[in-house]
Amino acid sequence: MIQIPQLLRRHINRQFLIHLRNTLRSLYHFLPMSDPQPDPPPPPPPFDPTQPSLPISYPIKTLHHLQSRSYFSSFHFPFNRASSLPISSLPHRRRLLVCHDMGGGYLDDKWVQGGPNPDAYAIWHWHLIDVFVYFSHSLVTLPPPCWINAAHRHGVKVLGTFITEWDEGRAACDALLSTKESAQMYAERLAELAAALGFDGWLINMEVNLDRGKISNLKEFVNHLSLTMHSSVPGSLVLWYDSITVDGTLKWQDQLNEYNKAFFDICDGIFVNYTWKENYPSLSAAVANDRRFDVYMGIDVFGRNTFGGGQWNANFALDVLRKDDVSAAIFAPGWVYETKQPPDFETAQNSWWALVEKSWGVLRNYPVVLPFYTNFDQGRGYHISVDGDNVSDATWCNISCQGFQPLLEFADPTNSIQVHVNLKESSYSGGGNITFTGSLEENTYFERKIFQGAFLLSELPIRFIYSVKSDDNSSLGLKLEFISPNNKSMSILLASQSVNKFPSKFSNVIMTCEQKKASSGWVINEGTVAMNGYTLTEIHAVCYRSESPFNNGTAASSSDYFAVLGHFAIKPSDYKSDFPVSTSWLVDGEFIKWTSGPEGSKTLNVKISWKLKDEKNDFPYPSYNLYLVKLSKQADGTALEHMKEYLGVAHVNCYYVSDFEVPSSTSSLKFLIQACSVDGTIQELDESPYYQLEVEEGP
Repeated sequence: MIQIPQLLRRHINRQFLIHLRNTLRSLYHFLPMSDPQPDPPPPPPPFDPTQPSLPISYPIKTLHHLQSRSYFSSFHFPFNRASSLPISSLPHRRRLLVCHDMGGGYLDDKWVQGGPNPDAYAIWHWHLIDVFVYFSHSLVTLPPPCWINAAHRHGVKVLGTFITEWDEGRAACDALLSTKESAQMYAERLAELAAALGFDGWLINMEVNLDRGKISNLKEFVNHLSLTMHSSVPGSLVLWYDSITVDGTLKWQDQLNEYNKAFFDICDGIFVNYTWKENYPSLSAAVANDRRFDVYMGIDVFGRNTFGGGQWNANFALDVLRKDDVSAAIFAPGWVYETKQPPDFETAQNSWWALVEKSWGVLRNYPVVLPFYTNFDQGRGYHISVDGDNVSDATWCNISCQGFQPLLEFADPTNSIQVHVNLKESSYSGGGNITFTGSLEENTYFERKIFQGAFLLSELPIRFIYSVKSDDNSSLGLKLEFISPNNKSMSILLASQSVNKFPSKFSNVIMTCEQKKASSGWVINEGTVAMNGYTLTEIHAVCYRSESPFNNGTAASSSDYFAVLGHFAIKPSDYKSDFPVSTSWLVDGEFIKWTSGPEGSKTLNVKISWKLKDEKNDFPYPSYNLYLVKLSKQADGTALEHMKEYLGVAHVNCYYVSDFEVPSSTSSLKFLIQACSVDGTIQELDESPYYQLEVEEGP
């Protein structure tokens, strides 16, 4: 029915209205008919953490859930434990803290077993960072284990966030700080979470106005949290955010002063709000006295009234902080990713961190302990390889898989050889490598530093192992820089081909033994070095030409150069990775659920767990590769094994198989769990533990 306002209807003839109505009806029949819109799908059921599902990381949103310890009874808890150990102590120097604030948190990184997005956000400039804070606006932000594992691998501490804001936060503070006992109890709950999940402490951000009478209980909360953290996680940190003052007023000071120092005095440092003035860092350092490095001056990369403007000028603020010798807290470096800085994320990310490195300097070294292993994986990619063989062409992301990242300086376009971490070229392990491409003349070589170390050698020789895939006349070696106790420098070249053309460039040349993997084209190089009392300070990749005049029957006349460094390991010469036999493990399956599918197929969900029978350590190995072998019954009653399928990687001792399709011809499933050692070696699949599950019969 056509609706016409009452006032207008009084002045329109009734017959005209009838005519208008009929005209509109006739026009309606000439309108193109659109398909009826389907009903919108029903909203998903509320998230129930007690029910089995793909493991995710998630925050705690209420004090009730924090107090009740319900997180520990969730299905997801065992998957969220970090497999790495907490970091012992911070260096006594200015430090760089990075606070990850992007899109509310828990995006691609929430998928504990990995997600499908190869372009997911990641950080790989860990050599510049000392502390990493995972931040969201939920009450208790628990860092996803992928960040903890990657950061700890590089010697970086990881903190969660406890935040109260707006009216909801004020109500939480009223309950939290109602008594001294409640303040202590909630502090103990937070410390328990950090210890159980394997991260290093908390950033406390109280962004509400408080009654002055609650300040004493707030101090008790901060102090008790600091003491409890220190006793349960040695080397842990509790940092205070510059927000409310000692009189309960929410008023950012932008410096350390008498209005917030009382909180600074009872914890491990202060994260100063980012709208400071140029002289505030020196004023704060004077107030901190001998704790100047515990003052972290904020820099907002988005540039919201931050000193220097942030964005591509964040290094201006770093220059001031370096001059005043205090620490820095970079907030939201994901700006590069969120704002899609050109030309692409990886290039923009490297460019932005190159400015940080130029201003702040490289203050972290690795390797510092052995064994040292890296496959240059960034924790995302377009394929996955294991021991030189490609096992998956699926796109993926999982920052837990990050290997030690190479110290690649910002690319100089004038160099004859371009060097970059490559996620699309074939990999020896994981999904990354270092690719060297360009042109190189016959009697020259090119080198690029990839690691800056501080490892002291003993009498025992050490082995260097690395994999290379290259064009016919492109060779790749490693130059090792050493320094003696009396500052004598030496350089040793590990090379698989003779380099008589430039012998004076190196103190010594060691020819490596080669082992070729015919199936994949990788060549494994191994060399032993004895430098008792010397410190390994730098590792360089060296590109050069083979001296052989012919390669595969053709003259090596082209100047084109292409080589890929797949992995790199250093270990004591007597180091061996011995894996327990399969019978040493206990393997079990639970939460088994079968769902019938088309043509007799089924869909399976199952949680698989494993542990060593005589091992107290929950995580004796840093990771495990999961494979599946389908078995079908033959006419004679024997079982036929099909080719193994790669399922994924686990960094804890359990893995959840979700919605896996099982063909009707399959009689049983054999899940193989392949342990991976810290030195990069992997257990033989024939000796790996497994869980065998019979396919449920019937519909």
